[in-house]
Amino acid sequence: MSESAAIEYTKVAEIKGPLMIIDGITKASFDELVEIETSDSTKRLGRVLEVGHGKAVVQVFEGTTGLAISGTKAKFLGRTMTMPVSPELLGRVFDGLGRPNDGLPDPIAEKFLDINGEPMNPERREYPTSFIQTGVSVIDGMLTLVRGQKLPIFSGAGMPHNLLAAQIARQATVVGTQEDFAVVFAAIGVQYSEAQYFKRSLEESGALRRSVLFLNLADDPAIERIITPRVALTVAEYLAFDLGMHVLAILTDMTNYAEALREISAAREEVPGRKGYPGYLYTDLANNYERAGRIRGKNGSVTQVPILSMPADDITHPIPDLTGYITEGQIVLGRDLFRKGVYPPVNVLMSLSRLMKDGVGEGKTRSDHMEVGNQLYDAYSRAQEVRALAEIVGRSGLTGVDLKYLDAGDMFESYFLKQGQDENRGLEETLSRTWDVLSTLPEGELTKIKEKHVRQYYKETK
Repeated sequence: MSESAAIEYTKVAEIKGPLMIIDGITKASFDELVEIETSDSTKRLGRVLEVGHGKAVVQVFEGTTGLAISGTKAKFLGRTMTMPVSPELLGRVFDGLGRPNDGLPDPIAEKFLDINGEPMNPERREYPTSFIQTGVSVIDGMLTLVRGQKLPIFSGAGMPHNLLAAQIARQATVVGTQEDFAVVFAAIGVQYSEAQYFKRSLEESGALRRSVLFLNLADDPAIERIITPRVALTVAEYLAFDLGMHVLAILTDMTNYAEALREISAAREEVPGRKGYPGYLYTDLANNYERAGRIRGKNGSVTQVPILSMPADDITHPIPDLTGYITEGQIVLGRDLFRKGVYPPVNVLMSLSRLMKDGVGEGKTRSDHMEVGNQLYDAYSRAQEVRALAEIVGRSGLTGVDLKYLDAGDMFESYFLKQGQDENRGLEETLSRTWDVLSTLPEGELTKIKEKHVRQYYKETK
């Protein structure tokens, strides 16, 4: 059905929260786009959520504030929501629905893509094996991001996840190749000041020319938040699989997205699941996260870093819990480190990158990379145990080796983990710092590193 053959209905039965129920429906499809025209001729967009018994439930993107039952018309357009795409998208800023937000005209479209994307054929998926450098030591050294991976950041209220997101967006690069790299950044339900920070951060660093920004603000209708990650990932897939670019998609904050899902579910009077979230929260999150990956025979890749703030720092909350099942690891920000003034405050003992082993090593990064990462985990874990012991028996009750571990733990936090928000560390510097930390321990303690690497990189301390 073409837009010229669109069907218009005038019988609005009910307006309820972000939903509009239209009566007398003869022809409508699930997910179909609807143009709603008010009595003063202003237009809003919506999409069909449910059809049956001559009625259609329409979700209104701009919200239903100011809409009246009488005098409102709904035109069913006969197509799903699409995003116009072309290489001109790079360097542009859009709102949460994909409309220009930078004062420039609409980019000229090469084609229009359905924002729901197309499922990636599992048989054509290629296993992620290529290293992405973020310039953040703790990620590159211990929680390596691999092209095509989904690696979420779990944070808490007031913690600097947005600063870390902007830093990764500015600094991320594919090292050692001439391949094109792009960043698609979707801010979901963020404050105006945060949106401006993201925009300014990318502009000032020059990273905006290889980026596409989607900004959905906290005062925008919550319903828009459902669309923002889908529009952003549609652009990421186009840049990756049509233009052959390596794309890093950063989605912040997925908690706001899930809250919008819960709002719509409540308005539809669906039976709630855990903590009031809809029973299909897992499926819905997976629909977004699984749009990352590589396709055999195509150059490009989509790597995702979704960021979500855990309510009350609860990692068992449904949003981080379900996200952990779908993605390949997680980076968890720790409140204790944050209070100590460490940035980024990554709690490495609760974090992991399941694909790190496949993206590092000889010919990819450096042959000792995986070993020193494991040894750092081990050393920091032991340091935490010794700290707990020292609180009971005091430092005087510790052995000489225990004291070495205490020093290594302090050095790990202050020298390796801690870095500036604009500090971009190369991989060689990151690995050098790992050896500086490990060299505070006796050689005999480095049980996870091959002897040849200990001989090559261990730094004798005076």
